[in-house]
Amino acid sequence: MVIEISQASWLSLFTHLKKWASNLRRANFERKAESMTALQDVIRAVRKTAIYMRQIKRLGERNEQKEEELSLSWTNLGFKLEELNLVSLAKKCQISGKHWSDPEHYSADFLSKADVGLEAIEKSALTLLQEIKNKT
Repeated sequence: MVIEISQASWLSLFTHLKKWASNLRRANFERKAESMTALQDVIRAVRKTAIYMRQIKRLGERNEQKEEELSLSWTNLGFKLEELNLVSLAKKCQISGKHWSDPEHYSADFLSKADVGLEAIEKSALTLLQEIKNKT
């Protein structure tokens, strides 16, 4: 059995495939842009946290409001990175968020093994950013 497809049907199919490919490219571009923004936000959070930690060292005082902001910032970044399937970094952000909400929740040994220091997080974010840039 042979099915004949009219010229109009071929044109319609071709138009549909063209739109589908265009939408796929746009979605990939949007995902890359979202990923890059989220990774840049991680680097900003690292810097904001480093500044706060320097203030603690200099003044010898903690600020609960700033720690709440840091906790929520790291937690939100963790959720965003998870949505973008950047799972390893997302987990580090979630741990950092929990740590800022309750500094006694994790042991020093766990934090060391989880490799959630600011330098490690920033290095991960910069590496992922570079990988995304190289793919564009």
